[in-house]
Amino acid sequence: MTESTEQRTESSHPNRWRWFGLASVALAQLMIVVDMTIINVALPSINADLAITAADRQWVITAYTLPFAGLLLLGGRVSDYTGRKRALLIGLVGFAAASVAGGAATSLTMLLAARVAQGAFGALLAPASLSLVATTFTDPKERGAAFGVFGGVVAAGSPIGLILGGILTTSLSWHWVLYVNAPIALVAALGVVVFLHESRAEVRTGYDFLGAVLATAGLVAIVWGFTKATQDGWTATATIVSLAAGVVLLALFLLAEARVGNPLLPLPILRHRGRGGAYLVVALMMAGPFGAYLFISFFLQDIKHYSALRTGLAFLPLTLGVMLAVGLGSRLMTTVAPRFIMGAGLLLGAVGMALLTRLDADSAYASGVLPSFILIGIGMGLVLPAALDLSTFGVRPSETGVASAMFNVSQQAGASLDTALLNTVAANGTAAYLAANASSVQSQVHGYNLATGWAAGILLVAALAALLLIDTRLGKTAPMATSPEADATIAP
Repeated sequence: MTESTEQRTESSHPNRWRWFGLASVALAQLMIVVDMTIINVALPSINADLAITAADRQWVITAYTLPFAGLLLLGGRVSDYTGRKRALLIGLVGFAAASVAGGAATSLTMLLAARVAQGAFGALLAPASLSLVATTFTDPKERGAAFGVFGGVVAAGSPIGLILGGILTTSLSWHWVLYVNAPIALVAALGVVVFLHESRAEVRTGYDFLGAVLATAGLVAIVWGFTKATQDGWTATATIVSLAAGVVLLALFLLAEARVGNPLLPLPILRHRGRGGAYLVVALMMAGPFGAYLFISFFLQDIKHYSALRTGLAFLPLTLGVMLAVGLGSRLMTTVAPRFIMGAGLLLGAVGMALLTRLDADSAYASGVLPSFILIGIGMGLVLPAALDLSTFGVRPSETGVASAMFNVSQQAGASLDTALLNTVAANGTAAYLAANASSVQSQVHGYNLATGWAAGILLVAALAALLLIDTRLGKTAPMATSPEADATIAP
């Protein structure tokens, strides 16, 4: 059995500056989440400036998501072994440098190379951020408050990206949606250096290279398959081959992990009902609200003719709803079973999505969109603090990085599936409506309505999964497993 211990290199006592450290880590995570949507608002300007064809446009997004998704598990393990603080700093510096290079791009090739580097450094930065929160805050009440802050950042980051993207693109240029990461990363890095202690796992064996190769290849194949489904359809050869290869590679990865002495992803992390259920719920949840951002952006810009800035500002109530609800969710999760908090939040989100299915070309923002945004925001704000806490609850300290990476993998898988599935639903619905009706505008809205209806259904499934699978209580100090066997049998 591989022997591992956890080392705090600066102090074994609680860090008195930990709340300032949390602010720094939250800022780093905000940069990652914002980057997932900020580029979307700027895409029309980027396309025009760099003369990008319609066929190549998707690569601006895909060049980031492929390395980010593929390298997350490896990034989580690297942060465990080399030090979470060190990994976070490397990720911040690398992400900032890649962002500046992307902002200065004068060709598609330069931009894509920068986006690939962003994704790779982001895959190191994201799990390091979450694992630092998990290892720094161990008291149940403090842990709840810390994950409330972190959860608010995760939930609010996407709409903030749309708002910030609209402001920067309109007032400055598309280059600044990338340049803006540099000062954010600098401030976050300074805070991490000053306020956080280092922690790492001291392990007597090397990396699981076979697992790293299989996991990276499998995740890249799955994300690429979803991307091809969006572009070419689910029955395209490239889609089928990529998804099938991804499933086979990930199955081989799980078989390999069960046999190696020092696995990249210890399987007991997944077998714990609370953690495994949280990963599944997060994946399903991302397949809901992520679709709302996409299709409501289209509705506001294409149908209601909002500018990029006005579209971004339209998402502000959703962001405020999230920020208000995370405080409530973080306070409740130490006294109320997390499955009930998460179930209630997901049901609120499903109702918000269902309301969006009533939109038509004449719907006003205040009556048609705003109520849904408030419900979705409150719902997400209730879910994420508990989901974040569960994602690392009870794991051995030496494995918090890879457990955190699984949370990020769940997010990315859900978002990728959402883009592929709901785009297909919207496109097919639009085409069918247009064939039977003359209105091209209303046909677009009909497609959006079908997609948000599917998203509502997915959130209902997520609520059911939370209620049935998650049986862990968080109102106590998280037991830290000292062996894989102990980890697999943590009492709920």
